[in-house]
Amino acid sequence: MKGIKTRIIAIDYGQKRIGIAYSDETKLIAMPKEMILTERKLERTALKFAELIRAHEKELGYQVEEIVIGKPLLMSGKSGLMADEVKAFVELLSKEFTCPIIAWDERLSSVQAERALIEANLSRKQRTKHVDQVAAVIILQSYLDHKHIAKERQT
Repeated sequence: MKGIKTRIIAIDYGQKRIGIAYSDETKLIAMPKEMILTERKLERTALKFAELIRAHEKELGYQVEEIVIGKPLLMSGKSGLMADEVKAFVELLSKEFTCPIIAWDERLSSVQAERALIEANLSRKQRTKHVDQVAAVIILQSYLDHKHIAKERQT
């Protein structure tokens, strides 16, 4: 995608809320986008997400290079029920986007996000509003850091 501005999007998928984050153009820094509420049907939620991202692409003048979605593994490393739901969501997103969609281990990202918000002295109500966004930022930043380190090792 030479010459075209690109960014990476991250999703912290939840049954009620989805946190969204995006990278800067250099793909070094993760920033919160927003949180959306899920719809009753997974298809509607995927469409809602796609519409939001398309509007964001147009607003900032970029294309999505990759989508990173938190893969909710159990502490043992095995997949659980939420991992199956995320897999179904990824399948729906792949109909909306041509870019790669990467499932990224998100174990403890929500715990890290909650701790960060507690340290920021946010009330429980305020934390609920922001925890999914912060978790998406944590997922994306860990992915960006991994890519950056892998790139440095190649040189």
